[in-house]
Order: sequence, then structure tokens, then C-alpha cells
Amino acid sequence: MNIILIGPPGAGKGTQAKRMIDRLGVPQISTGDMFRAAVKEGTPMGLKAKEYMDKGALVPDEVVIGVVDERLKKDDCKKGYVLDGFPRSLDQAKALDEMLAKSGSKLDHVVVIDVPDDFLVSRLTGRLTCKNSACGNMHHIETYKPKVAGKCDKCGSDLYTRDDDKEETIRQRLTNYHKQTSPLIDYYGAKGIVRKVDGTGTMQQVEAAITQAIGA
Repeated sequence: MNIILIGPPGAGKGTQAKRMIDRLGVPQISTGDMFRAAVKEGTPMGLKAKEYMDKGALVPDEVVIGVVDERLKKDDCKKGYVLDGFPRSLDQAKALDEMLAKSGSKLDHVVVIDVPDDFLVSRLTGRLTCKNSACGNMHHIETYKPKVAGKCDKCGSDLYTRDDDKEETIRQRLTNYHKQTSPLIDYYGAKGIVRKVDGTGTMQQVEAAITQAIGA
């Protein structure tokens, strides 16, 4: 089963991806992991990607697509995969279609975790992160309050609000997400493979909705 997973920041995409790959027995393929692995292995596309990454520049589409192509040809993808963070544009989506057509493969589902913006802003602005990087525990001012105000339950270190959890930053990230992904959802919707699930429930409820949507 070949799946693309799409969701806005804070929708719980990472958590659900982990649950999906454990349940389905397939790898999660994220662009960051792919780049790191390709660079480490010294693949032709990995070396090209490294040139851009070393300069702090965006890796161009043709290199990103090349890295994805290399990754999807590996043995662990034969039973399927969950793509996370790719494609990010219509050009990448069309290139992926061509890539899959050449290998006689296809996408089965594009799972969209749907969460209203205001709900996400409330969820993310309430997050409190442990200052102890070795701990990294997260609290929330409403749903997971610390036992001692301002202190992490696990290690006792101070809690703080990260810059990327501030409302202005979150709103900008959501704006970028909608600009980037709306065309993709329309593109795959026309193919009849988009499965929208409500991401406002508990972790278990969202997992159950995904399981029902993909039939596995």
C-alpha cells in the first residue's frame, strides 16, 4: 500500500505516520531522512543534494525527485510506504506519477489529516516545552498541565513557549501550508484517492479514522 500523508503543522502527522508504519509494516519516507541517508551512502543524487545543503540553499526539484526515485527502488519499499513531506508541489506530484508509472506502481491513498486553523492555533500556542534538551517533554496549558506551574513533570526543568509556537509564527506556517497543499489535494482529489479524516479527536480516534479510510 503506497500512501502520501498530508497534514498541517500540529495536526499529529508524525504520531499517525509512526502508527501507520507499525501497523502496515512499511517504511515512513520523509524528505529529511532521505537526504541524510542519500548523503551518507554517497549516492549520485545524495552528493548533488549535499552541494546545495552545504550552502544552505534549497535543493532543486530535479535533485529532490532523484533522491525520492533512488529511495523508492529500495527493497523495503516493495510492500509499500508512507510518504511524508513529499510531494510539496504540483511539479513534484506529476514527477512522482511519472516515476511510479515507469515502475508499474501507483499511489493507493492520499490521507489528509484535516484540522481547522483556529483549533491548531489553540493547540500549538498552549504548548510548553522542557528547556532540558535531553528530556524534551511537552506539556499543554489546558490538556496536559504540569503538576508544578512552569516545571516539567519528568525532570523538573523550566518550561517555555518556543518561538515557533507563538501565534504569529503559527498563522504564517498555516498560510504557507494551505498555499502549498491545496493544489495537491485538488490534484489527487481529481484522481479519487484523497481520504480526509478529522484530526480534532484523540490520537486513538484519528488513528481509527485513518484505518477506516484506507481499509487497513
